[in-house]
Amino acid sequence: MRPKLSGPAVIVDPYSSGAQFAPAFREQGVPCIAVVTGPEPPPAYASSYRPADFGEILTFDGDLEGLASTLRARSPRCLIAGCESGVELAERLAPLVTPALANVAGLAPARRDKAEMAHAVAAAGLAVIEQICTATPDEVASWLDRADLAGADLVIKPPTSASTDGVIKVPGGRDWREVFARQIGRANMFGGRDDKLIVQQYVTGTEYVVDTFSHDGEHTVTDVCRYHKLDNGPYMAVYDSMRWMPLDDPDVPPVVEYARAVLDAVGMQFGAAHVEIMDTAAGPVLIELGARPHGGGHPQFNRAATGDSQVDRTVRYLTGGQIPRGYDLRRHQLVVFHIARETGIVRNAALLAEIRHLSSHHFSVCNVADGDRVKMTRDLIGSLNLGFAVLSHPDADQVERDYQTIRDLEAKLVID
Repeated sequence: MRPKLSGPAVIVDPYSSGAQFAPAFREQGVPCIAVVTGPEPPPAYASSYRPADFGEILTFDGDLEGLASTLRARSPRCLIAGCESGVELAERLAPLVTPALANVAGLAPARRDKAEMAHAVAAAGLAVIEQICTATPDEVASWLDRADLAGADLVIKPPTSASTDGVIKVPGGRDWREVFARQIGRANMFGGRDDKLIVQQYVTGTEYVVDTFSHDGEHTVTDVCRYHKLDNGPYMAVYDSMRWMPLDDPDVPPVVEYARAVLDAVGMQFGAAHVEIMDTAAGPVLIELGARPHGGGHPQFNRAATGDSQVDRTVRYLTGGQIPRGYDLRRHQLVVFHIARETGIVRNAALLAEIRHLSSHHFSVCNVADGDRVKMTRDLIGSLNLGFAVLSHPDADQVERDYQTIRDLEAKLVID
């Protein structure tokens, strides 16, 4: 049964897509409190922070009980994570502050740490990618022998970062020890140290993201998107595009069913989640899950494609509205991520202005100007630093033509 809800909404690290919560709540007359995990946002999120949206901003100083007591005195209707950097604190606070709207406390590590996530999903009887999480290369070597993965393609990545930060493909497993030694102890995008690393089998297939909003243990789907990634020189998992999929596409239902089972396995009961899945020849396997909204401003773009979003459903639920179980795709929609093929100085960035005049142009950001030094794109943060375009149109062929135009324009960029 839905609890009676009143009071402000508390958003932990209201950055990235989490910045959209406060304006949406304000439209419904609900004030918001921000809880931030540090005095400054992580650099990747700094531009999205809108402190003026909050009547009160509380900074976590390490005193969990003290912060929980302060928040309980405000009688909040919810406490939710705005982005990945806020997930761990939100999961610790919610059972203390809003227990009727909290996830399974004992499984909290499985909603943040990718190794714990895989363990929980495997324990539920679901397929997962073969992997090990350790600080010791000798343990990796023993695992490779046991798993019969010597000479196989591998992925090395941190267990608690985001946006493909620190994700490295190791073709044929060659020089994996060198990569491991270089990455262990690295400072990640959140300022923490990667004191352990995941080494996993590199799997292939079609990659999807299933975005959800859960309430009362039921997982509703706000969108399913299909990723296309490519290798850019030595870097894997560079985003090329992301396409919205209709729920009745024949490839989608098994992926959605698997995503819902994953959410059960990690104890998700309430809130937005972002589930990345590889649909392999043997069936779906989990890449990773984020217990927060899809980042990069995705909810506002999803609204254009479906008329709804994770942010909208969260606010609607918390203000007494009804929540559908699925969605209808209203327009063909595609995000095209800019890719720098090399490192150097850009000389003719003005040609990218033509993107705004494409027939299917819905939204675009271009952060490149003549004279700027750009780095070869290696991860999602690098792509977003360059910019991206959202193409949306009733005609699928128009979207495809405009996608190709963008890539043709990029090919004409002069990078010295």
